[in-house]
Amino acid sequence: MTHKAFLEHIRPFQDKIYRFAKRLLISKDEAEDTSQEILLKLWQQNQKIKDIQNLEAYTMTLTKNLCYDKLKAKSSENVSLTNIKYETKNHISLQKEIETTDMLEKVKNIINELTDQQRMVMQLRDIEQYEFEEIEKITGIKEATIRVILSRARKAVREKLLTFEY
Repeated sequence: MTHKAFLEHIRPFQDKIYRFAKRLLISKDEAEDTSQEILLKLWQQNQKIKDIQNLEAYTMTLTKNLCYDKLKAKSSENVSLTNIKYETKNHISLQKEIETTDMLEKVKNIINELTDQQRMVMQLRDIEQYEFEEIEKITGIKEATIRVILSRARKAVREKLLTFEY
């Protein structure tokens, strides 16, 4: 496979690889390194790429596994989602903007308290917008279990948000 053909296969989800790695590893530099490692692994397997049914799911699984390997190597217990940037309209008042920023910080802290599995499933489904079948291929977790994990994660976030005083 030529370099150009390889890039055409990978380019549609190249940014997802980086974002997913960044969410799991937190560090921008580590996410960039991981993305490059994944691309290198794929390039080394470029003759096999055409035989892979769902290249995106395969690539995201590689990314997840490599990130977990790096986290295990660091003996890190705190995997968290990085800041999610939301666009705010220019005409929103300063008060509303402060309230929104405060609420996003509260949600981020609540999500950081979830289990690794809950954070990963929530990341893939709610942020990356993957379908349940794709998440099953990436994580190796059955769809029904994914739905339960996601439901419990959302419920935990919702319940903790309701306990905050406004």
